[in-house]
Amino acid sequence: MLFEFIKGRVDYIGPAFVVIEANGVGFQISTPNPFSFKQEVGQVVKIYTYHHVRQDFMALYGFHSREEKTLFIKLLDVTGIGPKGALAILAAGEPEQVVQAIENEDEAFLVKFPGVGKKTARQIILDLKGKLQNIVPDFFPNLFSADQIPDMDSGKLQEFEEAMLALQALGYSEKEIKKISPALKKEKLTTDQYIKKALQMLLR
Repeated sequence: MLFEFIKGRVDYIGPAFVVIEANGVGFQISTPNPFSFKQEVGQVVKIYTYHHVRQDFMALYGFHSREEKTLFIKLLDVTGIGPKGALAILAAGEPEQVVQAIENEDEAFLVKFPGVGKKTARQIILDLKGKLQNIVPDFFPNLFSADQIPDMDSGKLQEFEEAMLALQALGYSEKEIKKISPALKKEKLTTDQYIKKALQMLLR
């Protein structure tokens, strides 16, 4: 069974997935950044889905756009990259940087992602170089643009903690997260923005 997209109400958000209620059914959908849907809890959204099936595992993955979904699928075609690794790469919020790294054969950039060693970085370059220009950046110019930062003083701690849980779900270690936490705590951001900024710092 293939699902191109699911249109339904955002019922729940966790560090690794969202639950979309459609026609009385709650679909658990793993996404690169679940908290990018936080402002839409209770609202109807359209989420592009990929149904991943293995002999011992089945899951739904969801994305804001069809192009983001296509990039995810292309990453899955790379030997050594599983769904969790592909999500972590997309969660960085800078697909243009990923494509540039692939085109420039920049292994040093690619190995910064969780689960990507030198061998896998080389495989990404071999498999995808020259094959992503039609996806990025033409279809992604506004996908990860920063929103205006609201006054979040009262909920700052909760937003920060949610972001840290999301980073753990993506595969970043406690040591990596602790290294960037002090600088992040000085910011007043939404959960989504904390995640984006944290990922930018982790990829430097």
